[in-house]
Amino acid sequence: MPVQSVSVRDAPVHLRLLQQYLLLLKKYPILTKSVTSGILSALGNLLSQTLEARKKARNGAPVDAIDAAGAARYAIYGLFITGPVSHYFYQLMEVWIPSTDPYCIVKRLILDRLFFAPGFLLLFFFVMNVLEAKCWADFEKKMRSSYWTALKMNWKVWTPFQFININFVPVQFRVLFANMVALFWYAYLASVRK
Repeated sequence: MPVQSVSVRDAPVHLRLLQQYLLLLKKYPILTKSVTSGILSALGNLLSQTLEARKKARNGAPVDAIDAAGAARYAIYGLFITGPVSHYFYQLMEVWIPSTDPYCIVKRLILDRLFFAPGFLLLFFFVMNVLEAKCWADFEKKMRSSYWTALKMNWKVWTPFQFININFVPVQFRVLFANMVALFWYAYLASVRK
């Protein structure tokens, strides 16, 4: 049975968006990953706020307005930290631990879970502290009260996703894959940071 070509203009919207994303990813990989990270990070924060508002409403508590500044902080973090740092980390991982290495699956997971995840989470807490214009004492207090809990939850939640991501997802799509998981992870982190 012959296959007919469909004009790009006649393709469904989601396919046109995907095609545009792939084009931008090829032309401007870091910028595309950074913008995507910023948008999805902000959405994760907004999801957290929405879920928290619904929970308060069910319990009869007063509901706060959406904190646009909070979503903006997450967008800034995604744009300037998550996108670029993740891009370079995944690229370097390919160089440091190529898929030809017989133990690459285990080595990549160890590198990600035991080195990258703790440092990246520490960076998250630090940058959010700066963006919230809080002092060093507030940062230390937050680290003591939330870091270890958040890191253990990171290991529980992210390990299976990162196993798939770093071993089976093509390198150019790893940041996007992680961002999709992070949409819900940032919702969790926003609730832990309160």
